[in-house]
Amino acid sequence: MNLSFFIAKRYLLAKRKRNFINIISVISMVGVAFATAALIIVLSVFNGLEQLLRSLNTAFDPELKIEAVKGKSFEITPALKKKIESVKGVRIVTDVIEDYAYLRYRDADMVVTIKGLSNNFVDHHRLDDHISEGRLRLHENGINYAVVGSGVQYLLSIAIETNIYPLQVYYIKNLKSGTLDISKLYARRDIQPGAVFKVEKNIDESYVLLPLDFVQDLMDYGNKRTSLEIKTEKGASATEVQKQLKSLLGNTFSVLTNEEQHKDLYKLLKMEKLFVFISLTLLVIIASINIFFSLMMLAIDKKKDMAILSAVGAEGSLIRRIFITEGALVAFWGALAGLALGGTICWLQDTFGLVGMGMDNAIVNAYPVKLKAIDFMITACAMVAITFAISFYPARLAAKSFSTEQL
Repeated sequence: MNLSFFIAKRYLLAKRKRNFINIISVISMVGVAFATAALIIVLSVFNGLEQLLRSLNTAFDPELKIEAVKGKSFEITPALKKKIESVKGVRIVTDVIEDYAYLRYRDADMVVTIKGLSNNFVDHHRLDDHISEGRLRLHENGINYAVVGSGVQYLLSIAIETNIYPLQVYYIKNLKSGTLDISKLYARRDIQPGAVFKVEKNIDESYVLLPLDFVQDLMDYGNKRTSLEIKTEKGASATEVQKQLKSLLGNTFSVLTNEEQHKDLYKLLKMEKLFVFISLTLLVIIASINIFFSLMMLAIDKKKDMAILSAVGAEGSLIRRIFITEGALVAFWGALAGLALGGTICWLQDTFGLVGMGMDNAIVNAYPVKLKAIDFMITACAMVAITFAISFYPARLAAKSFSTEQL
């Protein structure tokens, strides 16, 4: 067994003499344990929130989205669409026309974002688990249907099952100034509400999904599209498909993954996670200061032991290793207990939902958490760095005093 480790362990675990230094060491362990546990718990909560956001965004937004680099829309031709469909890994290509419109139902009205989708949108199966009322369909038996967000349904009091009133969709035309005929300022079409989806509050209160030909006629869009949504084959890499599409389409179009469609949101979440990690690491450092004081007092308390080691031929480097190892042991056991405690609490939260969101209309009942091995590794590495920094000065001081006594 390594001599410095053996002596450090004896100083830490010896039962014969429990003094003030031992008490401080125990307090140091407890402080490090709780600070480490807090770090793991908070990082896991951020992981859970990120996973929840990804699941919500995946439910409403596509795996890949093709948009024009310049302008609001672009012309789609059969030849271009065939080229896109021929790319390896592409399973479904859905045409999309998206814009703002005015929606009216009986005596209520509001401004919404309408999203015209070709019929194969249903084959994406993104909203299958998010339909709260009615049945997901855009066109059936020659009838067009609207799929509205739950917030839109609530604000307009839209009936689905026993509906006898149509949704009135108005689109304001982009006409030149000087037009006097009011009827030419807008276009109106009526449609039956067929289903209600519930994904996320902002989406639910803003979006109405409509058949592509309905929106195409309403907006007089012809062959223009605002975007194309891509569903990849099972097992295909979205990143690889994205590279192929970029190579095919060139600089005229942008091809965005689901994460890139919400890059600002994910970037903000990662920045918040980073700042929280830094803040809690400072808390760990504060909790580790007790290690510094315990080592300083241990260096004073063990002068006689150092003299004995000097008599048997020990060098100053051994003394440094003893005190650094002593600090490492205190931090190691504290961090290990903290990692175990934090991991256990997160597992209990994930399994039993101990802490609820506290809101009746929350997307999930309990705070989402997700344990990641990388968080444990980063936390452990941070503890190693902190321990070395905290233990270095007391170890150096003890070794210096040892060298002075030798002289």
